[in-house]
Amino acid sequence: MLHRAGHHVTLFERFDTPRPIGSGLMLQPTGMAVLAKLDLLDAVLARGARVDRLFGKAGNRVVLDVHYAALRRQGMFGIGIHRASLFDIFHETVLQSNIGVHTGRKLIGSEPRGAKRALRFADGETSGPYDLVVDALGTRTPLAPPTGRELAYGALWANLDWPKDADFDPHALAQRYERASIMAGVLPIGTPPGATTPKAALFWSLRADMLDDWRDAGLVRWKAQVAALWPDCAPLLDQIHDPDQLTFARYAHRTLAAPAEPALVHIGDAWHSASPQLGQGANMALLDAWALAKGLAEKVNVDEGVRHGIGLRRRHVLTYQWLTALFTPVYQSDSRLLPLIRDRVVGPLSKLWPATAIQAAMVSGLVGNPLQPLGLEGGLRARAPLAKAA
Repeated sequence: MLHRAGHHVTLFERFDTPRPIGSGLMLQPTGMAVLAKLDLLDAVLARGARVDRLFGKAGNRVVLDVHYAALRRQGMFGIGIHRASLFDIFHETVLQSNIGVHTGRKLIGSEPRGAKRALRFADGETSGPYDLVVDALGTRTPLAPPTGRELAYGALWANLDWPKDADFDPHALAQRYERASIMAGVLPIGTPPGATTPKAALFWSLRADMLDDWRDAGLVRWKAQVAALWPDCAPLLDQIHDPDQLTFARYAHRTLAAPAEPALVHIGDAWHSASPQLGQGANMALLDAWALAKGLAEKVNVDEGVRHGIGLRRRHVLTYQWLTALFTPVYQSDSRLLPLIRDRVVGPLSKLWPATAIQAAMVSGLVGNPLQPLGLEGGLRARAPLAKAA
């Protein structure tokens, strides 16, 4: 966005060869609106899998059933996509734009240099100074003061072939729960780079302090536990032969009170991070990036532009930080009371209007009307992914 606006952009990458980390994620209508403005949505649609519904059961009880159709707006859906697919699309666009990328540069901090800012690297070198440093280093960024808290629960993720003969909806994120301490999920994520068949992301909720115990217990015991909770997962479990096929993701809930300093701005998880319960991480980052570019385009100097961009996002960010903090213990915690209320009270009530529309608005990222201030309403349009999950 900044390159297209005529700014001189330099990227610093920690790895020797730029690459993604992680498994599947959900793109919501909010993130898709940004991608449409960048003319990248068609590529994303072709790589991902359309998601029309989020469905979850605890035993025989349906406790989560969210349909994008409840938004009553044409063309509303989510996209399940592998991080590698999204990364590949952005990286190729950067290369085509001839944006400078410096690899193998691990950042450890920054320092002001007059009205500008320089970067400090692990090898002792410095670079800059720059008119603006955009920190997109994520939750554990070394460019921001530590804040927030690590969440007790993380998740094991595996990317697997989509099970053609299993009883999975190829256009739904499906989940199974036992209390709030056990959760399994299957998300269609389309066909990532290098693959010839559609994939699924299998995830399993796990306390971070139980990770070593999980490794010690072995795959056989874990696979039996998953199969007991959700027998339909057998074709997915049959593809897992090595613990290294599973990646453990840790999560943190944090929000920087001041996401901007002179010549420095934090966006995405570097500004605000939370559990993945509402599936907003990548979408919030896309909105942050759009707002920053918009702010810089509409104000005379850099600091004013940064403040304007943050102002366009602050209300929506705080709203979803609060919502995620509220809902996370219902699905990932050691509580026995909260899942009981979820299963016996909230689940049945959520099937009724207006709860159906409220749930769909939360999942889609549209609570708080984030698109209108950003001029992104036109990015919501009816499109269908070219790729199918099965």
